[in-house]
Amino acid sequence: MSAPSSTASPMSGRGSDENALDFDGAEGLLRAWRSGIRPDPDLTVSQWADRHRRLGSRASAEPGRYRSARTPYMREIMDRLSPGDPTQRVVFMKAAQVGAPLALDTPVPTPCGWTTMGEIAVGDLVYDEGGRICRVTGLSPVFEDRPCFEIAFDDGERIVADGDHRWPVWDFTNDRPVARTLTTAEMSGRVRIGARARRHRYAIDCCDPVDMPEQDLILHPYVLGLWLGDGSSVMNHISVHEEDAEIVEHLRDCGVEAEFRLPKWRKGRVANVVIDPTLRMRRADGASLSSAFRSRFVTRLRQLDLLDNKHVPLPYMRASRAQRLELVRGLMDSDGTITPDGKRCEFSNADRGLVDAMVELLRGLGYKPAIYHGRSRSKVIGRDGRATTSGEYWRVSWTAYAEEPMFRLSRKRARMRPIESGRPWKSRRRRIVAIRPVPSVPVRCIEVDSPSHLFLCGRGWIPTHNTEAGNNWIGFVIHQAPGPMLAVQPTVELAKRNSRQRIDPLIDESPELRERVKPARSRDAGNTMLSKEFAGGILIMTGANSAVGLRSTPARYIFLDEVDAYPASADEEGDPVTLAEARSLTFAHRRKVFLVSTPTIRGLSRIEREFEASDQRRYFVPCPYCGQMQWLKFERLRWEKGRPETADYRCEACEVPIAEHHKTAMLQAGEWRPTATAADPNTVGYHLSALYSPIGWLSWERIVRAWEAAQGSDEAIKAFRNTILGETWVETGEAPDWQLLYDRRERWNPGIVPAGGLFLTAGADVQKDRIEVDVWAWGRGLESWLVDHVVIEGGPDRQDAWGDLTELLSRTWPHERGAHLKIARLAIDTGYEAPAVYGWARAEGFAQVAPVKGVEGFNRASPVSGPTYVDATEGGKRLRRGARLWTVAVSTFKAETYRFLRLA
Repeated sequence: MSAPSSTASPMSGRGSDENALDFDGAEGLLRAWRSGIRPDPDLTVSQWADRHRRLGSRASAEPGRYRSARTPYMREIMDRLSPGDPTQRVVFMKAAQVGAPLALDTPVPTPCGWTTMGEIAVGDLVYDEGGRICRVTGLSPVFEDRPCFEIAFDDGERIVADGDHRWPVWDFTNDRPVARTLTTAEMSGRVRIGARARRHRYAIDCCDPVDMPEQDLILHPYVLGLWLGDGSSVMNHISVHEEDAEIVEHLRDCGVEAEFRLPKWRKGRVANVVIDPTLRMRRADGASLSSAFRSRFVTRLRQLDLLDNKHVPLPYMRASRAQRLELVRGLMDSDGTITPDGKRCEFSNADRGLVDAMVELLRGLGYKPAIYHGRSRSKVIGRDGRATTSGEYWRVSWTAYAEEPMFRLSRKRARMRPIESGRPWKSRRRRIVAIRPVPSVPVRCIEVDSPSHLFLCGRGWIPTHNTEAGNNWIGFVIHQAPGPMLAVQPTVELAKRNSRQRIDPLIDESPELRERVKPARSRDAGNTMLSKEFAGGILIMTGANSAVGLRSTPARYIFLDEVDAYPASADEEGDPVTLAEARSLTFAHRRKVFLVSTPTIRGLSRIEREFEASDQRRYFVPCPYCGQMQWLKFERLRWEKGRPETADYRCEACEVPIAEHHKTAMLQAGEWRPTATAADPNTVGYHLSALYSPIGWLSWERIVRAWEAAQGSDEAIKAFRNTILGETWVETGEAPDWQLLYDRRERWNPGIVPAGGLFLTAGADVQKDRIEVDVWAWGRGLESWLVDHVVIEGGPDRQDAWGDLTELLSRTWPHERGAHLKIARLAIDTGYEAPAVYGWARAEGFAQVAPVKGVEGFNRASPVSGPTYVDATEGGKRLRRGARLWTVAVSTFKAETYRFLRLA
């Protein structure tokens, strides 16, 4: 057998290929061919980041090429996530950085109204960028003589901020906007772009609709809005268009009776609607007596202090999203309109207070209203009671779509266009129109316990401000080691925001990733907000509150971000971390799980529990004087009291003061060392505090200032330990020493309300064979006494038991000073036989009875939330939304109880 020989092809015309590459561009074609057949280099995650990652996302304060040398302690953490490393689970317990300062007079919205940056205190409730209630956990000192700027937005809002304040913005320099995080000073250089500088370069997302609890309002919001717009200021009459007789049905749907009238005295096409009409009466002489002021509706207006004093009461401004939307619809059905093309909704009114309330309502619902001022030409009555030919009025204009209608009236509602015919992204962003230097003013910053660390500020509800290792890992997987990946944020809403502000820019700014992930606007791209397909894999993003998202598909890579902010259970199906990790079990030893979080409360912190089960690695750095390796501890910082600028670090071996300028060399020479034996050899854990922040980030001086500012407040010290030191906070929720508690006993006669008791409450627990009730007296300073303990024999299936419980509501207990007190409110647990509890509570009335449900976990922002409406059964008939249920965070109240018991 002879070896095969090569012969010339008849098609080629030549038998030799020595001149086959003798043409222009041949060398470039050959290089491309060789590059195509060469396998990708065997990179680690940190090497990939140094080579391919560019920073421009919201998480970056230093845009440009990623440099792992800036944070050398992150290299090992990222490289553990590389496929070549045998580690399967990486746990990272870290600190969080504090935001940048705002002027002290900057308004901040709260559930109870408005406050300012100067008045705000640790423990106050504010809103995060998603409209959810969060708590202020830390305050910085007031900074003086800092460069300040005034930022003006296209809707008229103005805010004064420090030059170092970081803003999550969209940069419109190129055709496609890019999400970035920039300081005020960085943006001030070039606010306008284009040939004639007509385009605004930066924009900020409007806040999501603010999430507030549903309020128990004495007037339906739609009814109130309708009256505020065109109602008589002193009675129950509302002026409407003669074609709007349907408004009577809308009012009846809201639970009030109404009558449509066409008065003989009317001018033009005006009709009249009377709410809660009453019969007219006549005097003995035959004269007519108007009973308008005896209307139940007028009585409620008087209770709200609205008669001859039109305004929107605070409970309505801080009601739930649905209730606030109904208030807007009432105002719009009376004084609102929509342009003929359906593009803009408009509200006009001469009362500036109502106009301002409307603007605040719209901003809290996530819209971007613009205000215009004008003067009417028709004759009007001025404030002095004299007729004038010109009167002031204001017009509020904004974009809305038929999917969330602004009207109930059909003739107005029909004009609203669907969202697909508009440009919703344009109306959901505020453009920055100017940034001007202003004289320095006192400024401060705050820290909040929201997962994103963002909060809303300004009358415009504007969002203002670490997970780069996780983002680098995502980019590495897409480019180097494709496979199915699951990335979990605390909520689905945060997952969507993370996708827009971090993942999309991560892909856009890397040519290697852009080639592998198609643009979302292309057909069949497989690229949506929560799903990114690429060759060989897919990235699925979801929230820990969605059990469906957590069990969606098997995943080789699992990224669990801010796990301490996860709910205790995902849709009542179990622990979100356990559900997510179960998706990776099919990949056996090839799986990778990355858990990241700032810790919270000891004993409840997921990241602390995972870290303590790991090998607990600390980053050891050498002393620049004696070379002793040690990990940085806050206790080793030394400074003169009241002078944080004198802060230095004392070596634990030679006690020589180490100035902060040595930190760069110390970090470069540092290494991770395990300090414990892991329960699972495939799990490694890392802990890092803000003491390791590189030069130019969070300095030791600022850390000391934060510590001194926190003194005297448990909440502030808790925030310092969580966000600066990356350590858990020990709640005073452990049971006090029994002997000390025993010695503090007091004596009083059971069944008698002590002298300090002001009112009574009760708690009922329903069991299979009995109902147990505790009756408590409450005094000043939350002091309480157990007055009585009642056991009602028979379970929820025995009607006599419910009858006995009803009698208990009307029973009285004697007071030490002679009075007799009844139970003001009774809370009854719905954990057992909830339908029977709902039925009894509905029959007794929710004014005195509150069905409750306990949930695990700490929720200091709203330890009691609700009520939520649930279905009830009455006479065998199912009543939709027939009962009200309150949710109670039991761990919060346990901790508070133990804390009170420890007070001497």
